[in-house]
Amino acid sequence: MRSRSPLTLRVDLPQEPRERGFWWPLVLATLFTAAIATIGGELTQLGDWYQALKKPSWQPPDYAFPIVWTTVFAFSVIGMAFAWRDVACPRRRGVIVALFVLVGGLNMLWSFLFFNQQRPDWALIEVGALWLAVFLMVVAPLKDSKLASLFFFPYLVWVTIASYLTWTVVQLNGPFG
Repeated sequence: MRSRSPLTLRVDLPQEPRERGFWWPLVLATLFTAAIATIGGELTQLGDWYQALKKPSWQPPDYAFPIVWTTVFAFSVIGMAFAWRDVACPRRRGVIVALFVLVGGLNMLWSFLFFNQQRPDWALIEVGALWLAVFLMVVAPLKDSKLASLFFFPYLVWVTIASYLTWTVVQLNGPFG
């Protein structure tokens, strides 16, 4: 039996899910999501242009949107922490983190296109990519963490509603540009 020298290379096997932790991913996902929400909120200015748009009768009142987004974001943060803890494969965990970041970026881009550029038609095209990214974020952890997928699911429901709302606004007000 050989003794180990101090220069022996140590190979760490994948950690068990509970050893990866929950709280640090929760904190990091919260900070990232807070930044996304802040930037998105700054891009979402309900000025005269927005107020003049024709909107469908079924659109929720303006005060409901921050409540819904806060809830959706809180659930997605919790989902991200569960995904980090429970998804065993580092590559798949990395894909979920990348999707989480991509969804945040696409979320800000939608607000930029719709409110800042006043182009709901462009936002309608972009929301397809956002919906697909959220769908993948729901499906990606499903094998290892049904709980993560469950917490991501309200995001998919809300983006589906927002997509239809965007489509309706474009139909009622277009063409833009």
